[in-house]
Amino acid sequence: MLEAMNERRRLILKLVVQEYVDGSVPISSELLVRKYGLSVSSATIRNELSALEELGYLTHLHTSAGRVPTDAGYRYFVENLMDRTPLTATEQRMIRHQFYQVRTELDQWIQLAGAVLARTAQNASVVTPPRAYQARFKHLELISIHDTTVLLVLVLHDGTIRQQSLTLDTTRSQEELSRSAARINDQCADTYAERIEELLHERDGLRLDDLERQVLDVVVRSMQQFEEQLNSAIHSDGLIEVLNQPEFAKVTRIRQMVEILQGGKGLGPLIPRALASSGVQVVIGGEHGADDMREYSVVLSRYGIDGEVAGVLGIIGPTRMAYPRAISAVRYIATVMSDLLGELYGTDSATR
Repeated sequence: MLEAMNERRRLILKLVVQEYVDGSVPISSELLVRKYGLSVSSATIRNELSALEELGYLTHLHTSAGRVPTDAGYRYFVENLMDRTPLTATEQRMIRHQFYQVRTELDQWIQLAGAVLARTAQNASVVTPPRAYQARFKHLELISIHDTTVLLVLVLHDGTIRQQSLTLDTTRSQEELSRSAARINDQCADTYAERIEELLHERDGLRLDDLERQVLDVVVRSMQQFEEQLNSAIHSDGLIEVLNQPEFAKVTRIRQMVEILQGGKGLGPLIPRALASSGVQVVIGGEHGADDMREYSVVLSRYGIDGEVAGVLGIIGPTRMAYPRAISAVRYIATVMSDLLGELYGTDSATR
């Protein structure tokens, strides 16, 4: 397929994507020849449009209509054709100034990032707070309450405290419970839930008795639930901006977008993927694998400090998206947020 993409077809596909994104009207061969002064006839351009359709990069809505990009066409454009232009120096100065004004207010960073992303990309935005997104064990306490009832107090590395009561098979003294807690703390300090779970099942893993293994089973579940809660905390903005797009002329599409932004529907699975990746991630239409996201594209980036805290921010809109603009906005604001967190934590190890 790549061999069939000669320079002329690359140019035509690029122009079709750009024109369709700008005007949301199917693109004809006559328009391309007239607007760009191409040195070939409309008939030649029509043949190339047909070839691009056979390659899966374009399609047409009606027999006599012009062409529109497919998901594959947008993907080829993003990876091979688009001009990677950063935000202008003026825009960058203005954005940094806005963040500088609220640099001591973490909650306002999140709201400002969402508002600036939505305004810059003219689509909806999503931002998750910066957190230690992989819960890391710090220490625990086991406190005898009554007979076989024990209070488990779990402290995570970011200062989060989670409490849960346990019912034991036999009564344990407070001295025994404290010794068990000390052994667990010694072997699990600074460890992630996934690794603790692996150690519990390894033959030469953790050297613990049955009580201590019971406690760690509860700890792992609690840490995993905490991670899931963090990943579902999504701040959104830009509903007005995205609904101005012609794709949302139908009430059903409006309702679907509201559900995505307010309930995180379809976005939840993307957050862990973005947190585990570097750079800007672009998911286009059918690449989501979920029917309710098939007509949307998402541009996401992780921000934060490696090994400490991280969050995700990005843009969601119809597949007919101005990808260069969206990617530049997401990349730059992720850099600003990382720099702010670096100042807050006194480190320059921010993610990029």
